[in-house]
Amino acid sequence: MNIISICAAAIALLCGSCTKTFDPVALTNPATNSTNTFIKYTIKRGQHYANSNPYKKVSTAEMKFVVTFDSSAIYQSAMEENQYDINKLYGFSDNNAMHHLYSARIGWRWNDNRLRLFAYVYNNGIVCSKEISAIPIGQEITCSIKVAKDEYIFTVNDTQENLPRESTTDVAEGYQLYPYFGGDETAPHDVFIWIKPVTTNPL
Repeated sequence: MNIISICAAAIALLCGSCTKTFDPVALTNPATNSTNTFIKYTIKRGQHYANSNPYKKVSTAEMKFVVTFDSSAIYQSAMEENQYDINKLYGFSDNNAMHHLYSARIGWRWNDNRLRLFAYVYNNGIVCSKEISAIPIGQEITCSIKVAKDEYIFTVNDTQENLPRESTTDVAEGYQLYPYFGGDETAPHDVFIWIKPVTTNPL
């Protein structure tokens, strides 16, 4: 075995023991990622909605996905109080209704120098939210929203929070909800979010 082969073997051994980190090139370039299952969402400066939000019917007991944010998730609101608005990440409407009536989503915001994820629901038009966890930028984070009769179970990695569910359907029945910036303000710069659906358990 020549010196090049020895070095290559050593590098492979070291990388196999490393913590998995985010590689935006691998996620967005089919030539370097054969599965290419991450979807890159872009919220353009001055916009609320991401560039890709096609209508998709949802019937599920659990929505699970992996998300990664880059440094574009760091932002400063024009009005100080808006820094505490919760942006929306991913989820679904419920009860066969519009999402401002019934829905469950994981939300996010940047404040106090941390990127924070939230449980965020509408029940009969009333908003309720709860912080789940602060997360690091640049790492893959596993998230889940599970329907459990009269409550939603939100999970971010190993942290769990529950919120009430007033929908009358046995499982979530509605449509897919995608990344959205706001709140009152639009995105102050282009924001990039990578999401990989893991399972949506259609029933």
